[in-house]
Amino acid sequence: MDILDGSYLIAISLAGAVASALRRGLPPGWRMRLEARPPEDLPEGWIWLHAVSVGELMLAEPLVGRLRAEAHRIHVTTGTPAGLELLRKRLPGWDAGTGLVSGGAFPVDDPRGLAPFFRRTPGAFIALETELWPNLIRELACQGVPRCVVNGRLTARSLERGGHWLRRAASRLTRVAARDEASAAAFRSLGAPDVRLGGNLKADLPPPPSLHGGWEILRQAWAPFPILAVGNTVDGEEALLLELWRGLRTTHPELRLMLAPRQPRRFQEVAEYFRSEGLAFRRASGEWPTQSSAWDGTEVLLLDTLGELSAAYGLGSVALVGGGWNWKGGHNPLEPLRWGVPTLIGPGFENFEDLVLPLREAGLVQVVEIMDLEAAVLGVLARPDGVGIQALPPSLQGAMDRTMDILKEVLPTSDKR
Repeated sequence: MDILDGSYLIAISLAGAVASALRRGLPPGWRMRLEARPPEDLPEGWIWLHAVSVGELMLAEPLVGRLRAEAHRIHVTTGTPAGLELLRKRLPGWDAGTGLVSGGAFPVDDPRGLAPFFRRTPGAFIALETELWPNLIRELACQGVPRCVVNGRLTARSLERGGHWLRRAASRLTRVAARDEASAAAFRSLGAPDVRLGGNLKADLPPPPSLHGGWEILRQAWAPFPILAVGNTVDGEEALLLELWRGLRTTHPELRLMLAPRQPRRFQEVAEYFRSEGLAFRRASGEWPTQSSAWDGTEVLLLDTLGELSAAYGLGSVALVGGGWNWKGGHNPLEPLRWGVPTLIGPGFENFEDLVLPLREAGLVQVVEIMDLEAAVLGVLARPDGVGIQALPPSLQGAMDRTMDILKEVLPTSDKR
């Protein structure tokens, strides 16, 4: 161990010790990581799949299915309370009664936190997107465990903030399946030795799970009305898009609004804002009516649940994907497009350029400035048939197959093989 590894180990060990001493007063995210333990029944050669939070967990589902089909024993970890909540909901379906899939919290990256996860040596570690924990990567390398990143994404901001520890971790990766050419170049610049282009797994996701029965009652109740489906809003966008909705109702007075904030920690904040604005709204996290007549007079649904947005977009007449009007990162426009819902996004989409540029060129997504958004939505509402479900551009197809081909050479042999 050299000075660079030693300095990180000292820093993370001190952080872990302080966190343990202050456990009771820490935020839930830190407490769950301090308490992280894998199942006792993990065999030697298990697959460690890490998805930092909700977005990455959504990407993990097809990967879990492919690995399970090969009879691998998989343990999925996540690093946030929201991710852990979604993981618990999805695990029964991911496991499908096989006993091959479990899940839980990701540990603190110090020797004490990692020790339980090495009682049975993993056969491979697979991280989604950019989760590079230096001490974990070092320990995996020491034990000869393949270290992989899939849907690998690195932004200029990540490169600026990473420093020497990030470079050291990247240099120890076994293989990276990058989601786009820019990210592949970024991983190579950090010293990752084997970087290949896998494509964006967001373009290759299976249909989302079915919604509960209350949604069908809502569908019936709102069937006569156009619906503005707004997803993944960031701070400040709710006010902008609520003003837009009110302006649209001067010509479409029956227009309904469904809005999903991006961050679960903001659900209550947005609910209070809606209440202060005098909106007739319901919260998706509350009790759902059993009769469609109970929705009479309800004009707005606040979608404050996890894992339902991608399916709920299917109710929309037009979709607005947030994160690009009051921020520059953007969010995934493919979720509403899978239903054939006309989709509009803001000019800030730098985190999704590899998706947006080919989608815009194919005429599947409109990029619209906030001042032009009302006219653009009115134009869509004037076309009652929408756009219909259309094939994605060829460059956005086949990402899961390519990713599995990249991984197969480094995965351990399963019982099935």
